[in-house]
Amino acid sequence: MNEIRLRIDGTEVKAREGMTVLEAAQQAGIVIPTLCHHPKLEPYGACRICTVEVELRGWTKLVASCCYPVEPDLVVKTRSEKIDRIRKMILELLLAHAPDASVLRDLAREYGADKDRFEKEASFCIHCGLCVRYCAEVKKKDAVGFVDRGTRREINFIPEIASQECWNCKECFPLCPTSALQAAFVLTGALIAH
Repeated sequence: MNEIRLRIDGTEVKAREGMTVLEAAQQAGIVIPTLCHHPKLEPYGACRICTVEVELRGWTKLVASCCYPVEPDLVVKTRSEKIDRIRKMILELLLAHAPDASVLRDLAREYGADKDRFEKEASFCIHCGLCVRYCAEVKKKDAVGFVDRGTRREINFIPEIASQECWNCKECFPLCPTSALQAAFVLTGALIAH
């Protein structure tokens, strides 16, 4: 594969063709926050907390760094007033769902996000999809999935599959940034009790 050179926050970074901006930054030791990214999973771009500003041939745009491929001569900004404002808003929206999640509280402090800005929708799930994707892509079991759409969307264990697979696995639990998955599992416990 070809080597690609780009600039991230003023530093020249070497990347391989096919890498994302997030992967190139991580390889260079440049931190971009993420909530829905996992190296074993396909890029998803759900949380948008990894938003960065890219410039190429005089054009700039905001992109999810976990999905955006590197290109020669790409210029990337991981922090700016605009990016920080976007991340702050995203965090405030996520905190309405999971106000006690430590990963969100830490990011909220960094970006000055107000955990009380929006009315609480205490589902505790931020729809990062890590559990659903891990179960489908890595374990190939599809024991947990999303149900409903829009504001009613939530994660749910599929009782017929979960009763056979989840009790001894639980590999997706540590991936959950809010612990909502563990709560969903306990709530579904009567259905999947071993």
